[in-house]
Formats: sequence, C-alpha cells, structure tokens
Amino acid sequence: MGGIESRWRLRSLPSLAADVARAAHYDGERVDDLAQRFGLPELVAFDEVGSTLDVAHAMAGEGAPSGTLVIADAQSAGRGRMGRSWRSEAGAGVWLTLIERPVSSRALDVLSLRIGLALAPALDAFAHERVLLKWPNDLYVGDRKLAGVLVEARWRESVPEWVAIGVGINVRVPSGEPRAVGLRNDVSRIAVLEAAIPAIRAAAALEGALGASELAAFAVRDLAKGRRCVEPVAGTVQGIDASGALLVRVGSEVRAVRGGSLVLQEER
Repeated sequence: MGGIESRWRLRSLPSLAADVARAAHYDGERVDDLAQRFGLPELVAFDEVGSTLDVAHAMAGEGAPSGTLVIADAQSAGRGRMGRSWRSEAGAGVWLTLIERPVSSRALDVLSLRIGLALAPALDAFAHERVLLKWPNDLYVGDRKLAGVLVEARWRESVPEWVAIGVGINVRVPSGEPRAVGLRNDVSRIAVLEAAIPAIRAAAALEGALGASELAAFAVRDLAKGRRCVEPVAGTVQGIDASGALLVRVGSEVRAVRGGSLVLQEER
C-alpha cells in the first residue's frame, strides 16, 4: 500500500482531496452527471490513485453509503488476489470499486463468482466474442484475460460492515501484457460502466449460495471445465458447486477446493 492510502485511514474525508484531487470529469463527462445516470448516491473519480479499493475502504470507514462508486483513470498500485500488485494504465481500462453494505454474510463466499457471472453477459456486447469465466474471479475472451474481480470485506464482530467490490476491465490491451485482451476498438469506458454497474449491484444484492440457474450459467461460460490443471491441485476441472468451490477430478475422486488459484496445464 502506498503512503497516500495509509494516511487516508487516519484522516477525515474532507481532507482526502488535499492529497489527491478528485476529478470533475471522466472521459469528458461530468462526474455528477454520471452518478445521476447510473443511479448512484455518490461517484468519486480520480486521475490517478494507488488503488480504488483503498480509497473505497477509507470512504466506507467514514460512512459512505451503499452504492458509492470510486473510479480512476489510472492506478499506481492496483490490487489483485494473493497480494499481487500492478499498475493500471491511464485510459487503458475501467478501474473501479463499488461499496455495498450487505445485511448478512451468507453470500460473501460466492460474491466474486456472482459478480463475474453478472459481468460476463454485460460485457458480451463489447467483446470480440463470448466472455468466459475462470474460477475464482477472472473473465476471459478466448485464452486471454479481460477482467478481474476482487472482493474485500470489513467486519464488525461477525457481521460485514461493508464490502468493497473491485473490478478491473481492460478496454485496450495493457502494455507488456501478452496474455491480456481488450474490448472492441469502438467501445467507450462510459458505455462499459453503464452496463457493468447495474450488473454488479444486482449480483451484490443476492443472498445465499449459488442457485441452479447460476451454476448452469457458469457451466456454459466455464473456461476450464474438462481441462487439466496443475493448481490448486493436479487433476481435471469438473466445474464448481453451489458453495463456489472448484471441483477437480483427481483419479477416481472429485475434490472440492475452496482456496488458491486455478492454473491450467498449458499455462505452465
């Protein structure tokens, strides 16, 4: 985490803008107008931050309401699973975090999968071909990564006080990322946001484990089903279950794996 983000945890919201100025416009449109168009209580935009996730956590800690959206043109320290960090190039994609305040924790285990399930059909219209899903939190076109989801929760005792839903979507292929893919050349970031935000919010409002229709929807977009994997265990991918676990056939046994990253044999 960068120095700016660590200071924000100790300071009130009015002083945040003194460190990193909020942007009044995003891709030529007024931020206030975008918030109204998307039906959001608040939309905060920046030219560059360390991570929109860190900004969202700071804002949520100061009482930002459910539905608050943080977007940035660029991130200097974007976050991913397993502590990974990267720079998100200016203008190259949609880098966002949405704050939600769930009433229970019953859906948190499957939330990143549920967000991917909602985003995939929303992004189909902008992609070169059908968007696929890779457990536990990635979206692909062909064999290249298009987007990723990272969900972080903050708890008060045993109840989630807020959830920060981080999403990064490549609009164009980032420099030096041969295994990444972007959207069609005629796609605007605002159009992507307009499709993605209601999809994310609808998914975040659902409760409980994945239902039969969600499992069926995942199956038709499952990048890995039937393919050999080497991590998190070596075997053949069989899909996912209602709890969000990855199902892997290892010999005569099907194992349910709930942690780690999925690495296919050909990715090694």
